[in-house]
Amino acid sequence: MNNNQTKIGMPMQRWIGFLIFLFPFLSLITPFGIGFSSIIFVLTVLCVPRKAWAAVALHWREIRWVVAAFAYYLLLSLAFVLARPETEWRYLDKPLRMFLGFSALMLVVLARPSRTCLWWGVIGGALAALPFIAWQRFVLDIYRPGGWLNSITFGDIALCLALVALAAAIDYRHSNRKAIFPALGALAGLGATVISGTRGGWIALGLAAILFLAYARRLQSRGVRLLLGGSFALFASTFFIPAFGVQERVDQGMDDVRTWLDGGSAFSNVGVRLELWKGARHIIAEEPWFGRDPASVRAELHELAQQGKVQDAILEFAHHLHNDILQAQATGGVFGLLAYIGILAMPFAFFARAAGRNSRSGGTRIDHQYAPGFAPALAGMLVVLGYFGFGLTEVIFWSLKGAMFYVLMVALLMGFCLIAQDDAKADAQAGMETQSGQ
Repeated sequence: MNNNQTKIGMPMQRWIGFLIFLFPFLSLITPFGIGFSSIIFVLTVLCVPRKAWAAVALHWREIRWVVAAFAYYLLLSLAFVLARPETEWRYLDKPLRMFLGFSALMLVVLARPSRTCLWWGVIGGALAALPFIAWQRFVLDIYRPGGWLNSITFGDIALCLALVALAAAIDYRHSNRKAIFPALGALAGLGATVISGTRGGWIALGLAAILFLAYARRLQSRGVRLLLGGSFALFASTFFIPAFGVQERVDQGMDDVRTWLDGGSAFSNVGVRLELWKGARHIIAEEPWFGRDPASVRAELHELAQQGKVQDAILEFAHHLHNDILQAQATGGVFGLLAYIGILAMPFAFFARAAGRNSRSGGTRIDHQYAPGFAPALAGMLVVLGYFGFGLTEVIFWSLKGAMFYVLMVALLMGFCLIAQDDAKADAQAGMETQSGQ
């Protein structure tokens, strides 16, 4: 471990660790958890601005492209507000909050808390979300429950908690007693996703499976492999349990596609999406470089419906295009698409490099496959891949809470990767000094 002590007091260190725990724990079971956490992170940084900046400046080279991607998104949004008279200033609210979300990273590298604060918050949040959503589904008889959120956003975030819990299991591989908790958290998150009825998350789960296979050689722990296999097997088994409604949702989706392809009504969950994507092609073709204001996109969809180019069944659901890529292109053109790619690709590249550094830092012992920063790096890649998967059938970044969960989780995991890297360097230097002393 790095023996350099932070220059903030112990109460502040404990406070930051507590905030890190609260963020995932409160995200699904309260209406204010995500927003509250984002504000408190910023206010805490403002209490120690110079120390926080000095701490993060040491890592500027590693994080600069990630920060640049979110800064580009903010500046592009500002340019659109200034250039489009019809665009309201509140259009800047989300990109500004997302940029300020990196205050969480600053606090991690300043206070250097244990990442168990995050792991226990994730596990606790998933375990609390499952009975909450189950109560809504089976007691209140809500067909598509979502807690305090839209059912899709709830299911997507619950799946993120499950995937992060799976990555956290790597840190607990040597303790059977502790390893049971990330396993329970992962299963609870998967269960909450299934109960919410969210189908877009299934794509993200498939992408996560590919990532786990890509790092299969690194997952040498038998317990971790059993947990991964058991989690995916349990999720697959829900298809055969009628109470969960998974088979019903699959059959419904296939029927919706067949009806749409046969020229029938698009008034269905899948049909609406297919028809909106059809309309998006017309809108993007007309303004490919800079796109249109979101309100103008909705107006254009109404115009297309009047012209008979799309079915008017979609108008009730035309607040967005149900696809993050198309939404970014329609509202920002090529430049908007670059912003969307940046806020996904730059964090993923950071985490992939962090995982790569950890693989090179190990020796010949099997346990070195798990260098200190591998678990948060893997968790970060899972979160980014998850959001990419969600965005294929939903505009997950349309929701402020969905967007802020992403940036705060990415920022925290980046911070833990950075301090793990510092610890590895300090240990290597200490080892060299010991050898030279001998």
